[in-house]
Amino acid sequence: QSTFVTYWNLICLINLKNLVCSTVKHSFSGIFTASTGTSNLPEVVAVALVNNIEASYCDSKIEKAIPKQDWMENLRDGEPEYWKEYAQDCAVNRLFFEEQFHILKRRLNQTTSVHILQKVIGCEWDDKTETSHGYQNYGFDGEDFLVFDLKTLTWIATKPQAVITKHYWDRQKTTNDLWKYYLTQVCVDWLKKHLKYGRISLMRTGRSLYQFIHILSLLQKTPSSQVTCHATGFYPDRADLFWRKDGEELHEDVDKGEILPNHDGTFQMSVDLNISSIAAEDWKKYDCVFQMSDFLFLFLFLTEKPLDMTIPIISTIVISVILLGGYIFTKKR
Repeated sequence: QSTFVTYWNLICLINLKNLVCSTVKHSFSGIFTASTGTSNLPEVVAVALVNNIEASYCDSKIEKAIPKQDWMENLRDGEPEYWKEYAQDCAVNRLFFEEQFHILKRRLNQTTSVHILQKVIGCEWDDKTETSHGYQNYGFDGEDFLVFDLKTLTWIATKPQAVITKHYWDRQKTTNDLWKYYLTQVCVDWLKKHLKYGRISLMRTGRSLYQFIHILSLLQKTPSSQVTCHATGFYPDRADLFWRKDGEELHEDVDKGEILPNHDGTFQMSVDLNISSIAAEDWKKYDCVFQMSDFLFLFLFLTEKPLDMTIPIISTIVISVILLGGYIFTKKR
């Protein structure tokens, strides 16, 4: 049974200025991206988001938390013990991901050394009704893998390959009780603490910041099958995704899908490219373009060589793209 391979994975955090945000719901989430077999990338990258705005960053190379907002520097100085937990999360998750990589590669009979494991954990809180809900999801090599059910304190396997892990994690009753405690209490307390220091920035209207998370990937099942360019996590749904050759948009040998909603209110879309008639040396002439309005363009290029399913080459680029007044600034996240 073939599994999808994430060939390129581009994650962009985008801040847009001059948008009005009005909501009583707040969110705190951690996004962990771990890779194995890539020598030029940190093994684990972690970002904390508050109301979808990047608050802090850390990775397994620097092994310390870096504030990404001015008010986060105040939190760091005012809550030194709490700040240490950010760095500890990096260390703990690094060991966890190393263990999971070893287990999954053996369980899935993976012979290659390059893989990507992602985790999203967090909570939302309504400051008027005082209600909250938490979530924890895992993805493996570009696809959903496991989802934590907070009501039953069990795990939902979204792939057949995840069933064994699901049953094992379901038996960890004490751990699942701790996850419930974290998602329903600790996470909400952390969110309130962040709001205490950053409420003015997070709640301002008229010139508030609105943040999007974009994931742009090239996926292929086998070396001879079509290549799918997939974009997800964008908002609003006024976006375009298309293939080009030598800078010119393609209209033949492509199959564009519809824009579909995600569960979190964002959107996703895909466009397929038939590569059966493309010579290997011509792959570098093709790229996939994600366009949002008139000022945001993201590009992913095909490699010069076809995908080798025996030794797939997977590159992960994590980039923060901040749009202020129509100008684009980029830096590694």
